[in-house]
Amino acid sequence: MHICFITNEFPKQGFPHGGIGSFVKTLAPALVKQGMKVSVVGINYIEKEETEIVEGVEIYRVKKNTVKGFTWYLNYKLINTKIKEIHQRNPIQIVESSELGLAFINKLPDVKYVIRLHGGHHFFAESEKRKIDKWKGFQEKRSFKKSDAFIAVSHYAKNHTEKYLSYNNKPLVYLNNPIDTDFFKPISKNESKNKIVFVGTVCEKKGIRQLIQAFPLVNKKFPNVSLETYGRDWFFPDGSSYIQMLKEKELPKLGQLASHIHFHGAIPFKDIPKAYSKAAVCVFPSHVETQGLVASEAMAMEKSVVFTKYGSGPETIEDYKTGLLCDPYDPEDIAEKIVWFLSNISKANEIGKKARAFVLRKYKVEDVVNRTISFFKELQN
Repeated sequence: MHICFITNEFPKQGFPHGGIGSFVKTLAPALVKQGMKVSVVGINYIEKEETEIVEGVEIYRVKKNTVKGFTWYLNYKLINTKIKEIHQRNPIQIVESSELGLAFINKLPDVKYVIRLHGGHHFFAESEKRKIDKWKGFQEKRSFKKSDAFIAVSHYAKNHTEKYLSYNNKPLVYLNNPIDTDFFKPISKNESKNKIVFVGTVCEKKGIRQLIQAFPLVNKKFPNVSLETYGRDWFFPDGSSYIQMLKEKELPKLGQLASHIHFHGAIPFKDIPKAYSKAAVCVFPSHVETQGLVASEAMAMEKSVVFTKYGSGPETIEDYKTGLLCDPYDPEDIAEKIVWFLSNISKANEIGKKARAFVLRKYKVEDVVNRTISFFKELQN
């Protein structure tokens, strides 16, 4: 079986990527190990076409187009051309994308098209307190109509998405995002008793602003703590930086404590476990998540994890058993959960071990891969 993923985010040295990139980086090589042929097609970060093979996965990065006003159309045209070219050489059976990805993809005969619910424009509208953009909303609805099947990474992802979009009575299956527990495993030698670690895109919906507001409350109990953030910056529609906004509006409120908060920017995929390993507590107060990867990755490393109580949070963490759940809009509650972990080291260690055991049961790569292959084969019949 030949599976083609459409994404621009497959990790590339020197460039930032998001959760979808991490997901494909984990799943695609595992599919190859099971005898599948896997291709990944997306627009390159630079104005150059590149092809490479990573762990048996063929990566096609198409030269991006920058013609103002027509970029979206021309880029889709390039992706369609590349998929057709790949298909002619080695027939594709499955094309998979995220919510908006199929909007202008030309469907090929005998190929099944699948959307995996990573969290699209409609999904995040409520948490971002914004209206649906007509153009993006149109694309997402068009994409859903083109899809032959859907994969929900959590029950919340499925239920919340269908408030806005129809699955059109197409097949739908639940498949959690896989976690590579050989890659994300305990590294005790790097741990610091004083570091709070956040990993993810630095933007409003990830709760980083509320985490910064919680920091002084934690500092009152533990004066030596620092907040280490790892992740790409997010930019407002006018092009201004979210991190710069935090530095100008939030950090000055902290006075000297601001020097204890560090923005490390995006780091290579291979270095993410090192970032988690330094943490006494990993904190991800997202306003909403489909499933998210960071909480489960840190749990696989036996870390003390504070995650959101909203969205898929309760599906990911059992409160006070495999981690702690917080109200991501309430800095006091975030601080309380961090302080609890820092004050209860032996219980935190016990929770960390239970967290890894939970991830091994629920997110094991081999299990997710086998179920993915079975679902794709069913679609072909």
